Amino acid sequence: MVFHSIDRPAQRDMAALSSSRRLPNLYDLIAIAFLVALGTLAAHGLAEMRAPMTVLAGDPIVLDPARLPEYALRTTLRMVAAILASLLFTFVVATLAAKSRRAEMLIVPALDILQSVPVLGFLTFTVTFFIGLFPDSQMGAECASIFALFTSQAWNMTFSFYQSLRTAPRDLDEVCRGFRLSAWQRFWRLEAPFAAPGLVWNTMMSMSGGWFFVVASEAITVGNTTVQLPGLGSWLAVAIDRQDVTAVVWAVLTMGVVILLYDQLIFRPIVAWADKFRFEQTASGQRPGSWVYDLVRRTRLLRKLTAPLASLWDRVLMLRLPSPRLPAMVERQSRDLSRVMDVLWIGAVAAIGAWGVWRLVTYVSASLGWADLGEAFAGDLATLVRVIVLIALASLVWVPLGVWIGLRPKVAERVQPVAQFLAAFPANVLFPVAVLAIVATGASPNIWLSPLMVLGTQWYILFNVIAGASAFPTDLREAAAVYRLGGFTWWRRVILPGIFPYYITGALTASGGSWNASIVAEVANWGDTKLEAFGLGAYIAKATEAGDFPRVILGIAVMSLFVTLFNRALWRPLTVFAEKRMRIN
Repeated sequence: MVFHSIDRPAQRDMAALSSSRRLPNLYDLIAIAFLVALGTLAAHGLAEMRAPMTVLAGDPIVLDPARLPEYALRTTLRMVAAILASLLFTFVVATLAAKSRRAEMLIVPALDILQSVPVLGFLTFTVTFFIGLFPDSQMGAECASIFALFTSQAWNMTFSFYQSLRTAPRDLDEVCRGFRLSAWQRFWRLEAPFAAPGLVWNTMMSMSGGWFFVVASEAITVGNTTVQLPGLGSWLAVAIDRQDVTAVVWAVLTMGVVILLYDQLIFRPIVAWADKFRFEQTASGQRPGSWVYDLVRRTRLLRKLTAPLASLWDRVLMLRLPSPRLPAMVERQSRDLSRVMDVLWIGAVAAIGAWGVWRLVTYVSASLGWADLGEAFAGDLATLVRVIVLIALASLVWVPLGVWIGLRPKVAERVQPVAQFLAAFPANVLFPVAVLAIVATGASPNIWLSPLMVLGTQWYILFNVIAGASAFPTDLREAAAVYRLGGFTWWRRVILPGIFPYYITGALTASGGSWNASIVAEVANWGDTKLEAFGLGAYIAKATEAGDFPRVILGIAVMSLFVTLFNRALWRPLTVFAEKRMRIN
């Protein structure tokens, strides 16, 4: 037997190489510098949020560009806090709705109602509550603002995660059951990864949706309570009130920089990471890239420091929490008992709903009459007409354009960040242009204020159509080319059926967002000039500003009723039709 020894220089080289792999590299230094900077900014912002309430009165909003970084930081922290709360809500509520029939009976209708309740409607009842929890601190007003942003973000994410859990691949679920994975393991190894790409996408859109209501969530006026939190929303409110065009432009530019920063530092890395969870039966084309994601993957020290946490997380996800198996006779008895429990549950939910309606009617009827109810219904009909017309017009514009973009991947890659910025563009910024144009031309506010309702919601249609066109199978496109299908026949027989499920999702979300946006779009002001369109949004906005709680409750109840009936009569049947008749696979 012959042993070959390694010479000492080679041993020294291997030891040096092993030692160098344990040392931090340049990527570690860059990543750690980023983390320290972000941590410092977050700590500073959180400290300012806990400042005494008297500071707000002594330090009003100043339209000085030097204050914009501070205001941008405060607004960004509120947005991030709201999106984290929305993620927690999504995982808990959407999972309950997808896994429990009884919970689904209650949660899905409740989400239909909650997504129709405007941000001002939530602020009316939460500002006093949160300020009461923190009477001498800004944290109460901060919590009210974060909760208002949460209500503009959570419902879209919850619906997306719920639908993904309901449509997880059955064959993969059977494979998981064949390997005897528990319900906990199946959720984290199959269902949550399957839902990750859609959830990430809707999280980005929800973040943009939060910007649309940033003015209403930071410049709060409810009755005698007026709070202006330091932030870009309050800056815009003051600039519009003072007719300061320069300040409005500064705010828009700052907002664009903030959106670009969190897109590069947060969402791009998450999109690149979530791409590995895509469920595809063919090879993936171009994969999304992120310089931040690549930087983190090339670090040494940072990955070693986080390795124990990653190992612990993997062990938690693979915990086997067994589900009890019942004998056949006990299982049959359990099914019978389940039917009885279903009946009792439905009865309990109906009883609670009836009690809530009775309390609502009792409270509102004490100070309002049939004339007020008629006014609310008339305003809701006017807003309904605007929503239907605007969604139809937006569909005519964005469906063809979305198909054209989606069938061209390189164009889609360039368009998406631009559309994300436009989706986040607050309607309040265009109020000066709209007000001045309407006053100068003598046009009707009932007509020309209406487009402001879909400024932040029409992009849901565009993005979903782009996604549908991008996912359209290449073999079907080739088959259509072989049969020489073109023109109107190609649209009617090929592409429109292929993108129909995606379009329904976008139109449903855009419709719900338009109802909510009517609160800030049907009343516009520029300085002392104020325009108002007849509709339920203006009705609720005026009642909120005046602190007229009975009219606020009546307006919200009527809007929730109309939106729920509209969704059940139109969007839900179309969703079922798309799932059963228009699915490609």
